[in-house]
Amino acid sequence: MAMKDLFITRSVADLVKEAEGAEGLKKTIGPFALTALGVGAIIGTGIFVVIGEGAKLAGPSLFISFILAAITCGFSALSYAELASSVPVSGSAYTFSYATLGELVAFIIGWDLVLEYGVSVAAVAVGWGGNVNEFLRAAFGFELPAAISTSPSEGGVFNIPAVFIVLVISVMLTLGTRESTTFNAVMVVIKIIILIFFIVVAFTAYNSNHFSPFAPDGFGGIASASGVIFFAYIGFDAVSTASEESKNPGRDLPIAIIGSLVISTILYVLVAIAAVGVAPVKLLSGSDAPLAAALRQGAGIPWAGGLLAAGALIAITSVVLVIMYGQTRIFFAMCRDGLLPRRLAKVHPRFGTPARLTLGFGVLIAILAALVPLDEIVKLVNIGTLFAFVLVNVGVIILRRTKPEMKRPFRVPFSPVFPIIGILLCGYLIAQLPWETWLRFVVWLVIGLIIYFSYSRKHSRVRTGEAAQLPSDPSA
Repeated sequence: MAMKDLFITRSVADLVKEAEGAEGLKKTIGPFALTALGVGAIIGTGIFVVIGEGAKLAGPSLFISFILAAITCGFSALSYAELASSVPVSGSAYTFSYATLGELVAFIIGWDLVLEYGVSVAAVAVGWGGNVNEFLRAAFGFELPAAISTSPSEGGVFNIPAVFIVLVISVMLTLGTRESTTFNAVMVVIKIIILIFFIVVAFTAYNSNHFSPFAPDGFGGIASASGVIFFAYIGFDAVSTASEESKNPGRDLPIAIIGSLVISTILYVLVAIAAVGVAPVKLLSGSDAPLAAALRQGAGIPWAGGLLAAGALIAITSVVLVIMYGQTRIFFAMCRDGLLPRRLAKVHPRFGTPARLTLGFGVLIAILAALVPLDEIVKLVNIGTLFAFVLVNVGVIILRRTKPEMKRPFRVPFSPVFPIIGILLCGYLIAQLPWETWLRFVVWLVIGLIIYFSYSRKHSRVRTGEAAQLPSDPSA
């Protein structure tokens, strides 16, 4: 087997033609809903929790760490915008890699992302269950018993809230993309209003003395906090998984990818400044719910805990929806290409969604969220996402050289300089991850390689030359 055979690519023109054919997904998403998908994925537990972790490292200069993390993501966001607008096909980094780096690399990153998104959804669902109890305590003074609200590893029996939210979102995604994205847009608006409420109230009790000393551990502390905060920005890449369902991908996808990152950054920076202004860093870094603690103790608003817990609940719900949506679209693209069983990629004739695939993932993720301890495996999300960022930046550089004539509605400025900077920044963050994360990542990839060489290569449509034949599934 020749090495070149492993890196066979798919034609960009064929990918786009296939997506526009009868076997493609319905184009129902406009620019506002796309941007809301990005904001929905980014603004989740991060802003409600990670601000306390960042404060431990950066002190009052926390907002600078948010800006640095946004800049780090920004270079990769530009590359995502170019590829998503140029290759408007479901699959995100998987599809981009197939068109630029070849089948083997595409399978590896697709296999990786399926795990990362799945683990992320399960972990976020567990966090949703925890915030249900936080909200019930703050608003009504009671909580669900541990036996039905935590996993066995945490002393419970079955995490019912986590199962509930995963299954509800699965059904929503099955019934239709337009309905799901509309629901997400409503949740995004609500959680932005809650964050704006926090900012406004916090500034009424603002104390500039809290900003001294400004950077107790110097730039090293700011940079370390930036590494932690980076993961509060993960999610904008989920917008690219909606490429095929976008009404006008060439125009709308760059707006949504970059716009969601800009909106989230502005909110993050304002929240960070307001939080330090209303509460000392010691209070923020010592609380599991730093924003609620800031308003409750700093601004003297005792009912703030309930409101912020409600905001976190809404924020996490939209994250579950968007990340699960992204996972199903990546898996859908891999099945349609023949690298995984193609029957799973059948589109429901009425709903226009991959119904079997979506419901199947919903059940698997619900079981994972209900029973499996996720404390360590969640770190896999970090390395997988950064790995995808690297490949997308590499893809931009390669496509500029191999397909210079290709239509590019959006172009990364100063290429290849910006993509190279994106690669170096992501590489630096990957190097900071613990060896245990690397080990788990390698084990998962080895399993994927076994599947690739035993199944995927034999059934790959690009090798067999078979045209896409994915009729609607009347029995789905």
